[in-house]
Amino acid sequence: MKPPPESSVVVPDSAQPADLLSRVISNDWVNARYKHLVVAAPPQAAQARPGQFFHLLCPDAGGEHPFFRRPMSCYGASPRQGTVEFLYKVAGTGTRSLASLVPGATLPMLGPLGHGFSLEPAWRTIVVVGRGVGLATLAPLAEAAAAAGIAVQAVFSARDRDSVMSVERFEASGARVTVVLDSDGSSDPAKVEALLRRLHVQGMADAFFTCGSTRLLVLLQRLGRELGVPGQVALEQQMACGLGMCFCCVRPFREDDEVVNRRVCWDGPVFDIQEAMP
Repeated sequence: MKPPPESSVVVPDSAQPADLLSRVISNDWVNARYKHLVVAAPPQAAQARPGQFFHLLCPDAGGEHPFFRRPMSCYGASPRQGTVEFLYKVAGTGTRSLASLVPGATLPMLGPLGHGFSLEPAWRTIVVVGRGVGLATLAPLAEAAAAAGIAVQAVFSARDRDSVMSVERFEASGARVTVVLDSDGSSDPAKVEALLRRLHVQGMADAFFTCGSTRLLVLLQRLGRELGVPGQVALEQQMACGLGMCFCCVRPFREDDEVVNRRVCWDGPVFDIQEAMP
């Protein structure tokens, strides 16, 4: 990812990552598929910045033995409270084992890892567009923008009304939230595009941010090029080490007129939106 210009307000990355031991405070179901995990963690972890992630050592549970750690976006971090939060979908071996954690259990985690988001001081309003667990990455960004005096227009895409998450979290930071659903057709790309174009005409789209949907990424890339709107994307990728050593998370990116290979864990997970290749 190209370094931000000197005028940027960079949401700074925290200190060197460390192998830390956290303690589970709560691990509650948000809906039928997602859980919200809150852990008490050492100061290094609680200083995680928007866009960074942790590598979690999932426990053995139910006869399943996850071998690799699982990368998990930071849903929230509070140095004052000494807590770190995760929002995750219970889908495979690793997340099923995470779902078994109860209050008081310990959870080893490596982090904070990666490079996070940056904000320009000249921006008045940014647009964040996410789906599913992508909202976990975008929630801290919305809170950082609010702290910097930048308004947030949030577009949430979901399967149906029961799958909608994090609305209260975003609204608490002052974001204006619009929900679009597969069930009523409002999440159709053409309708989302019309919504984004209206925001741009109204002067409320100084930058695009996204995570969690290739379809949304492609849409925002095309609109960004056409309208001259910059943007950033937080990419989800399978990882083994999370530290750039194993090259498991390498994927292609556009750089000028060339295609280059980068490690998502080391060079990202946040990248210039136009450089990411779906």
